[in-house]
Amino acid sequence: MSARRGIGLETEFGIIDADDPQANPIVLSTEVVDAYGGRGSAAGGAGAIRWDYHGEDPLNDARGYRLDRASAHPSQLTDDPDNPAPPADGTQLQSVRRPSNEELALPRASNAVLTNGARLYVDHAHPEYSSPEVSNPREAILWDRAGDMIAAEAMDLVNETGRNLVIYKNNVDGKGAAYGSHENYLMDRNVDFSDVIRYLTPFFVTRPILCGTGRLGLGQQSQQPGFQISQRADYVENDVGLETTFNRPIINTRDEPHSEADLYRRLHVIGGDANQFDVSNLLKVGTTSLVLWLLESGRLPLSMDSVMLFEPVRATWEVSHDPTLTRTIDMQDGSQRTAIDIQQMYLDSVLEALGDDEVDFDTREILDTWQETLDLLRTDLFAAAGKVEWVAKYQMLDSLRQRTGGSWDNDRLRAFDLQWHDLRPERSIVNRLDQAGRVERLFHPEQVVWATRHAPESTRAYLRGGLIRRFAKNVMAAGWDGITLDVPGYDSLVRIPLMHPERATRDLVGQMLEQAESVEDFLVRLTSA
Repeated sequence: MSARRGIGLETEFGIIDADDPQANPIVLSTEVVDAYGGRGSAAGGAGAIRWDYHGEDPLNDARGYRLDRASAHPSQLTDDPDNPAPPADGTQLQSVRRPSNEELALPRASNAVLTNGARLYVDHAHPEYSSPEVSNPREAILWDRAGDMIAAEAMDLVNETGRNLVIYKNNVDGKGAAYGSHENYLMDRNVDFSDVIRYLTPFFVTRPILCGTGRLGLGQQSQQPGFQISQRADYVENDVGLETTFNRPIINTRDEPHSEADLYRRLHVIGGDANQFDVSNLLKVGTTSLVLWLLESGRLPLSMDSVMLFEPVRATWEVSHDPTLTRTIDMQDGSQRTAIDIQQMYLDSVLEALGDDEVDFDTREILDTWQETLDLLRTDLFAAAGKVEWVAKYQMLDSLRQRTGGSWDNDRLRAFDLQWHDLRPERSIVNRLDQAGRVERLFHPEQVVWATRHAPESTRAYLRGGLIRRFAKNVMAAGWDGITLDVPGYDSLVRIPLMHPERATRDLVGQMLEQAESVEDFLVRLTSA
């Protein structure tokens, strides 16, 4: 067994012009993406690269039906049905019609595909960084941190023009708006989706005790003073659903695998917080991967049927609103359990299913950290402050609260809460804690810098990033499951389908990519291999 699988993280960043708080966030986000696409360290030197919308299928529901396009909310329409790529057979190069000059001149959303395999683009009113596909939870954390560094560089590039732009890695604006931090996990399609709903719901409801980032204010508009564990919890309004920007569910049902659909499902998780602490992020991703393994393995203990919640949505709010971790949750069988109890049941179930099987480093690290963190949360909450982000924020906010009169309804606390997520190094609270050695890090800063420029080597992201690094001027479009090239002398464009995330890795194509003298030379090497 292993926690290793295809994983990708998405972060929508908060954005504001400090000199002009009323500035249009869409305009600001466009400036960020365009600035980085033109001059960023990982931009490849060719400016913005079009997005390949093949495989984008936001209205396909995992419950077995498709939402009618006319009935969909505009925020759900993230594809481009008028310009689909040709259907892929998984292996053969494809001929794509060359767009006319008039088509190329049409307005399009700002988008940059980077040498590290990631996508930086404008999503609604936010700049969004979608990390490259990685093959294990540790790498997911590394390339997520690379995204923070990329966002900070983009902010600096815009500010060179006279703006006073500030980018935040948070999920709420404190006035009723929430924006996402989504996770994507490649999983076996043979797992019945009803089991995904049944067994992942209690897990996601209680997971924030390990990976919440903390939030000042209760309710979507912070109507009540107080502190809560998760930024996203109050915005959960439904058990299950296709939506992501309204009526938000615990389990998102979008069936858009970006890979071979007969083999894989992409589980799209929308309820997590945007973490800056490595261990919190590792626990978020790693524990989820292990629970998915539990479902895929067919070794689910019978005891897991006792973990079903009576009211999952209400439980989501209750867990988040209780930083003491003592509140009990009503279960379907009439019993009551704490969030720690439920997380322990999931860990024990994974260990029971594992038995005497050997595990790799990634799996052992997550299992040990999961148990260690639960023990700390159970016995000495603030001892977990170097690992669990919400605990560190709660500790500091509570100390400030006591020094400023004892109320959670306090402007200084609100300013501190926002500053926690500030990506400006000189303003970031997390950066100060990091510099003081109070944040447990998994990676050296030099490793993060490397990940801003280089793609993971064990997934198809390697080829996407490598082609942009070496032949950016020849990359007409790129997407998760394909790359379209403009080859000199060819009448049409050439698309390389990448339906299998574990292919096009450094081991498979690295030598031919690095030895190629031109994009045409690379295609010759690729097709003759």
